[in-house]
Amino acid sequence: MNRRTTLHALAAAALFAAMPSFAFANTEVAGVKFDDTVTVAGQQLRLNGAGVRTKVIFKVYAAGLYLTEKKTTVADVLAVAGPRRVAITMLREVSSEDFGKAFTDGINTNTSKEDRNKILPQIMKFGEVFAQTPVLKKGDQLSLDWTPNEGTQCYLNGKKIGELMPDVAFYNAVLRIWLGDKPADSSLKPALLGEK
Repeated sequence: MNRRTTLHALAAAALFAAMPSFAFANTEVAGVKFDDTVTVAGQQLRLNGAGVRTKVIFKVYAAGLYLTEKKTTVADVLAVAGPRRVAITMLREVSSEDFGKAFTDGINTNTSKEDRNKILPQIMKFGEVFAQTPVLKKGDQLSLDWTPNEGTQCYLNGKKIGELMPDVAFYNAVLRIWLGDKPADSSLKPALLGEK
């Protein structure tokens, strides 16, 4: 190999390494592929982190957190001004009653009584979302999108479910299920914050 060929090879390797991340289209967690970017309310969001919610020994779902820019602290995630998304893919079948109860328990555990009282009507509406679907099946995809000046909208397999919930405090209460002081899964929290 002569010097010129070596330089060309090094230049090609450097160019390949510098290629935008979209060249590598997704991140895989427990067999679930998360796109590196998604669009919410016309704005591109980046995958902040992704991990698995495990209960006892069972993998329940894979979750990914999308933000306008990378954040590594809970305070920064909760303060993001733009749209946000939590994307969940079920890894096993769970009754919507059990799933809804886990969400409610997570909010209750990680939100003060005073803050819960302020968003109580939205928590109730959120509970009704799960009442509409008796079972979440393996492979089902649930998205929780926050759009500024609009609110939180839930989607199941791409279809809107439930009403729009307008208060950002509600969305942040939902995020605290995974990112609060007592997260639903202590290994999922750092994964969503991109620490793993």
